[in-house]
Amino acid sequence: MGIKVSVPSIGESVTEAEISQWLVEDGQYVEKDDEIAEIDSEKATISISADASGRIKILVKAGEVVKIGAVIAEIESGEQSVEPSKASEEKATHKPKASEKETPHDPKPDTETKTEKQLPKDSVNATPLAKQMMVLENIDPQNINKQASDKIKRKEVESYIQNQKMRQSTTSKMSMLRRKLSERLVAVKNQTAMLTTFNEVDMSAIDELRNKHQDTFKSKHNVKLGFMSFFVRASTLALKEFPQVNAAIDDNKIITYDYADISIAVSTDKGLMVPVIRNAELLSLSEIEKKLLELSEKARNNSISIDDMTGGTFTITNGGVFGSMLSTPIINPPQSAILGMHTIKDRAVVVNGQIVVRPMMYLALSYDHRIIDGKESVGFIVSVKNLLETPSEMLQDGDLT
Repeated sequence: MGIKVSVPSIGESVTEAEISQWLVEDGQYVEKDDEIAEIDSEKATISISADASGRIKILVKAGEVVKIGAVIAEIESGEQSVEPSKASEEKATHKPKASEKETPHDPKPDTETKTEKQLPKDSVNATPLAKQMMVLENIDPQNINKQASDKIKRKEVESYIQNQKMRQSTTSKMSMLRRKLSERLVAVKNQTAMLTTFNEVDMSAIDELRNKHQDTFKSKHNVKLGFMSFFVRASTLALKEFPQVNAAIDDNKIITYDYADISIAVSTDKGLMVPVIRNAELLSLSEIEKKLLELSEKARNNSISIDDMTGGTFTITNGGVFGSMLSTPIINPPQSAILGMHTIKDRAVVVNGQIVVRPMMYLALSYDHRIIDGKESVGFIVSVKNLLETPSEMLQDGDLT
């Protein structure tokens, strides 16, 4: 009996998963630790590796939903045979006789069969070549917009065919992760009193800091000094000032956290994933940037774990990387608030009575009004704005040196 390949435990609340795709073919020889399949759950996509070397027998098709612990394949352990089978040898050495040689395919009979179903000559005003093309492509002449007196030509038929190709659609199955995300987003809209407040921030000071220290920072820490680390730092400080924003509802109780586990929304081919930076309030800018890079790469490489994405207390999402000017982000349950970043644009603003051009960004804070009042929500986003516009006030020793 072969070695069984089972669906591993993905998390406490996860009871089933979907076979997203097989990375090997049925009967293929695999080496130990080779990745053989990807599975989707309601929380993440993970890969399954072979526990032994051998020939794999796939028992469950891609796209099927199975229970956690279910056996989806077996591996017959053993050395890979390097000698070709007798059948393969015969196939390789056999030369077909003259009588066995295949004759080249002659498309004429097929063409003639189709042209036997030619359009009635008297009913279609078209050139012979246009008629033949319409028959071969099974096109109704009435679908080609021409006046009755005009003769349909080859060019009109080709144009029609091209337009039809441009209007094709593709239907694909929604992954389990995407289905669960859809359910959660709808639930948030229905089960929370979600509101969004907006503000704008002048990014000039952060731009100056980044330009001044970027080379030294990258040389010392082997990572770029980005914008996100400043937003994480500003958020952790504002959360201390407004603890209701760093809270969650559990039945009729409010849980307020004295630490800041910041969830960062990351867009991947599999959907939106939200890995967590633990105790972000204790980290330096370089530590935040390194953690951001690590988690983003894991999310995009499908190597992220459930533990990486659970337990966040507050979320930051950056639609600006896609060019978004303004949006209303949706709360990441069971959290009570999410901060939305947007693209930076040079805009005319008034500073000390003078119109000047500054790099400006709109901020959006969506929050659950059941536990966060307008005073706290506006106070929080204003605090973030002030910290970002005077970043020196939130720097720690060693952040930029």
